[in-house]
Amino acid sequence: MSGSPASPLTTADGVPLKVSLRRAVRRSKLKAFLLVSPLLLFLVVAFVMPIFEMLWRSVDNPEVSTHLSRTVDALEGWGRETLPGEEAYAALAEDLREGQQARNLGLLSSRLNYEKAGMRSTITRTARSLGTLEPPYKEALIEANANWGDLDTWKLIERESTPLTLSYYLAAVDRQLTPDGEIVRAPESQRLHVNLFWRTLWMSLVITGLTLLLGYPVAFLLASLPLRYSNLLMILVLLPFWTSLLVRTTTWIAILQSQGVLNDMMVAIGVIADEARWQMIHNKTGTIVAMTHILLPFMILPLYSVMKTIPPSYMRAARSLGGRPFLCFRRVYFPLTIPGIAAGGILVFILSIGYYITPALVGGQSGRFITNYIAYHMQTSLNWGLAAAIASILLFVVVVFYLVFNRLIGVDKVKLG
Repeated sequence: MSGSPASPLTTADGVPLKVSLRRAVRRSKLKAFLLVSPLLLFLVVAFVMPIFEMLWRSVDNPEVSTHLSRTVDALEGWGRETLPGEEAYAALAEDLREGQQARNLGLLSSRLNYEKAGMRSTITRTARSLGTLEPPYKEALIEANANWGDLDTWKLIERESTPLTLSYYLAAVDRQLTPDGEIVRAPESQRLHVNLFWRTLWMSLVITGLTLLLGYPVAFLLASLPLRYSNLLMILVLLPFWTSLLVRTTTWIAILQSQGVLNDMMVAIGVIADEARWQMIHNKTGTIVAMTHILLPFMILPLYSVMKTIPPSYMRAARSLGGRPFLCFRRVYFPLTIPGIAAGGILVFILSIGYYITPALVGGQSGRFITNYIAYHMQTSLNWGLAAAIASILLFVVVVFYLVFNRLIGVDKVKLG
């Protein structure tokens, strides 16, 4: 390296030292980015893109504008006070005839049926009878199916002709749009999702509280016992991880059912009568018991990892200063374990919100979570837009819970050891 006091320092090849350092830092950053780029790509493909796809599907509404394009064009400028004219009915007949030939009316009929019952049969029956219909199409279509003479049907077609919709989100919170576009509560027989959201949150909090209540003493024993005993207890804690989730859940069915092991034991020792067996399965009790057992290790392990770092001398010092055991625990030991409680609590709560296999098997109708209905709409009703809207709301709830948790406790205080 050369240079004079009056001139900037340079490297051996004459490059200014600052420039050379910037290049070296830039190269090191590029190398670091290339090393983490496979993981970054995996996260984008497997996590970020599905979330955006879910959010898009919850508002995407292409069916009417795609399969009834002529009808939508004919309804431009329609006053909505009376039935549209012959031009709109002729366009509808042409769209349905084309869809029947292409065999793609299923998505259209299902989409409109979500908003108004009976539209699936209206569209399919009308499409089948188009070969016998002759102009004027207005009278012919109304005669073929009375729904085409209903003003609300045409208001629905016009409303759902937009490429984006809030209908799925409204249905997810038990609301719906009237033919005139007003937001009202859904009929009482269709109000389902809000109660399921509240049930999911409430039962997740109960499960989190129970895992804390049961896991705290176990974690304390793990941290306090000699190594040879704590290792054995740790194996027992980790044993559920080596067993299939389905096996653990079905085992609880065998234990909790009316003719199960637990009821048989209670009858044998005279706690309950044989005709008064406890109903602990296919209800909330079954879901809470099974999920508490399944998620208990996720509470014990963070608690144990934090308790293990607390020196025993703290409690001995508190006792030597005259504190009673419970007071020493409350004032000294318990505050030091709050980071572990926070880590285990947020982990168990978020995991329990997303469970659907265990509630589906042991929960019955009263113990199911909102996630079970996401699976139902994805697999059975095929209403993917509603499933995406419910999942988006659930994601929003988790994010809000995380922000509140960060505000009250602070994520930086969460520790796993």
